[in-house]
Amino acid sequence: MTRSRQTIVLAAAAVLAAVILQAPPAAAAAPTTKFVDIAGAGGVTLKANVVAPADTAKHPAIVFPSSWGLNDLEYLAQAKTLAGRGYVVVSYTPRGWWASGGEIDTAGPQDLADLSKIVDWTIANTAADPARIGAAGVSYGAGISLLGSAFDKRIRAVVMMSGWTDLVYSLYGDNTRHQQSAGLLSLAASLLGHPGTDLSGKLADFNADRNVEAVQAWARVRSAATYLDAINANQPAVMIANAWGDSFFPPDQLVDFFGRLQTPKRLELRPGDHAIAEFTGILGLPNGAWTSLYRWFDQYLAGVDTGIGAEAPVQLQPLNAGAEQYASWSALNTSVRRYGLGPVRWLDGTGLLGGAPSTGWSKTLPGDLDTVAGGGVVLLTNGVGAFTGQQPQIWLPAVDRLRAGVWASQRPASALRIRGIPRVHLNLTGTAAQGTLIAYLYDLDSLGNAKLITHAPVSWLGTATGSRSVDVALSATAYDVPAGHSLTLVVDTTDPLYYDANTLGGTVTVAGGSYADVPIR
Repeated sequence: MTRSRQTIVLAAAAVLAAVILQAPPAAAAAPTTKFVDIAGAGGVTLKANVVAPADTAKHPAIVFPSSWGLNDLEYLAQAKTLAGRGYVVVSYTPRGWWASGGEIDTAGPQDLADLSKIVDWTIANTAADPARIGAAGVSYGAGISLLGSAFDKRIRAVVMMSGWTDLVYSLYGDNTRHQQSAGLLSLAASLLGHPGTDLSGKLADFNADRNVEAVQAWARVRSAATYLDAINANQPAVMIANAWGDSFFPPDQLVDFFGRLQTPKRLELRPGDHAIAEFTGILGLPNGAWTSLYRWFDQYLAGVDTGIGAEAPVQLQPLNAGAEQYASWSALNTSVRRYGLGPVRWLDGTGLLGGAPSTGWSKTLPGDLDTVAGGGVVLLTNGVGAFTGQQPQIWLPAVDRLRAGVWASQRPASALRIRGIPRVHLNLTGTAAQGTLIAYLYDLDSLGNAKLITHAPVSWLGTATGSRSVDVALSATAYDVPAGHSLTLVVDTTDPLYYDANTLGGTVTVAGGSYADVPIR
């Protein structure tokens, strides 16, 4: 070969090498998907699916129990995304639901034993690394995952989305039974599951307001707060994501739990209702909660420094402001402003909200009549707000002053930044032994349009009539009342979201000395 031909060949080889080196790598094989039966506790068959990387290397693994009323197909879109990120993903239908065997255990001991059986199977039958196991889910799956971390040390990271930490509070918050949310849970169980005598009996007792101590004991067994010491001892990394308006598991219950949690932790709160904030992610669409889930598991299972561990542990999306972050829940507010309730003016039926609590006045409310003030419809009202960015709204002049007490503040020149849990203290006179009130906090503009900021019910269940005081912690919130708007409190006695304990034809009288404490920043 002549020197010139050698030069041409070498040049061609160099070009070919350069092309090869610069060519993109071959696409990774698509994740594999298979449907399996897994033996749960006592041999109950649990329906499941496995989505995993195509290679045989060891991978971190995530177990997803499905939500109440759904099955293991729920997480398929996200499982494929996570498998593409290098995770083995096992989703399963908890016992008593759809084609899984057994009866619904409502995140009880059998469900937790099943979760450990799923972990056993995952380690034995997939390329899962036993030292890098996580658990996650939405709603029912979220609660099972967090509870499971108290009993199975192999679970090293948890993401709980729209879950609960205190089932007693979820059912009986401030001594008031939650009617609509419990009704939907019961309907789903009867249509899509096998509730058995245990759940059916507890739901019947709850709806009939009987055997309350037994129902609450049953609920405590199913509450992560009961096992907080065990979770702290096991040290899983725990991320909690919820919605401000969750009508199944209001976020107040998370605050104390999160404060006492001594593991790597993160709390995210967004606008919306139960499971709404995560819904688009279930469909495989971009979603903030699921993006945080990726980062959390990458950090604490995959060993990838995503920076999430160095960020402030409390991450908030206020109802009408930009995203915020705080070092702790207590850092949300810098002070608490007390708004005294004043006498109701006869001209417009409204009292002043503000200044020191005054005495010498009273406002009597009928115990069985509703008003247009309300918490809305479970799932729908706050769920729509998550997509529209608008809070539920009423026209305040339409609130019947013969059925409700209304107190409005003066209109400040600067915005009022509410951050945390507002609380209302009401002095009552001449009350029946049992009764219920609902307090609503509104943002009132100059045209009478009132946007709901937060609300909560409170009931007293005594045996004696007469004077008493009640304190109600409204649902946690982050909301900016614009300058020139009035912070407004409405108190009535009935809301379709809740069972009430009022006497038909009776009355409830709110008296002087009452006030609202509003955390502000």
